[in-house]
Amino acid sequence: MHNSLTRYATGREKLKAHLAMLLFALLIAGSFSLGGLAATRMPGFAVNLVRYAVATGAMAAFGVWMFRFRPRAPASPWRFLLLGGLMAVYMSTMFKALEFTSPVATGAVFTLMPLISAGFAWLFMRQVTRPGVLLSLVIAAMGAIWVIFRGDVDAILSFDVGPGEAIFFVGVICHAAYAPLLRKLNRGEQPFEFAFWGVAATFLWLFIPGVPSLRGVDLVHVPAIVWIAILYLATMTTVITFLLLQYASMRLPAPKVLAYGYLTPSFIIVIEGLIGHGWVHLSVAAGALVTACGLIVMALLPD
Repeated sequence: MHNSLTRYATGREKLKAHLAMLLFALLIAGSFSLGGLAATRMPGFAVNLVRYAVATGAMAAFGVWMFRFRPRAPASPWRFLLLGGLMAVYMSTMFKALEFTSPVATGAVFTLMPLISAGFAWLFMRQVTRPGVLLSLVIAAMGAIWVIFRGDVDAILSFDVGPGEAIFFVGVICHAAYAPLLRKLNRGEQPFEFAFWGVAATFLWLFIPGVPSLRGVDLVHVPAIVWIAILYLATMTTVITFLLLQYASMRLPAPKVLAYGYLTPSFIIVIEGLIGHGWVHLSVAAGALVTACGLIVMALLPD
């Protein structure tokens, strides 16, 4: 029955799901900017290991306090190992990519996720994306590309895929498969319980490459910005975004859920400007408006 939740979700529930994904895009954008600052000061594998250690512990404590949660072995634990492995690859490739390229460039690769997710949704659940939704995704993608390259036609025409973009593309493929699998693999667990085991499984996968990287880090003398990034990533873009993504995935088709990734580059550009990395021209804002219009059309179309 869980595979039919989208069909029976009320209009109010769908609206909440869309708002959840809007917040998701904003929080994810912050992770690119803060992750970029942290990646230059501490190995990405080490950052991710500490981040998920904090997130798993904080989530367990919050669950015990708020929901009287008692961690116990879940049914079919392979589900969480699969989901955790996909998310671990995504997180690891993001930080590795940020060692070679900029947050805006990684945001560009991130916008490929919705269309790839549509393919996985059909593969896993035979979920067919309506032509109107596909058209709106293309419109949103055009606006996103304009934003990504800051309205520079020459930059678009001379696009050259670097090592950072290629590395992150692997992670994007994993994340694109993650959203439809969240829905397919849910066995009726409570959202918090499902989220906890997903985060814990991701931590287990990150433990393998993270420990060797962490051994060479002097945590006492790590710059404050790294700890700020770790706390943000552990709470906002690990726990909160997991719950937001799960909530929306149970009420909206996968392409609609991940289409909000098209807003991420626009949010990244705003955040980069606010932290002093420069603002974009007004022409770039037009691209962001096109993306927003594409997403509005998509949201209004039938599932």
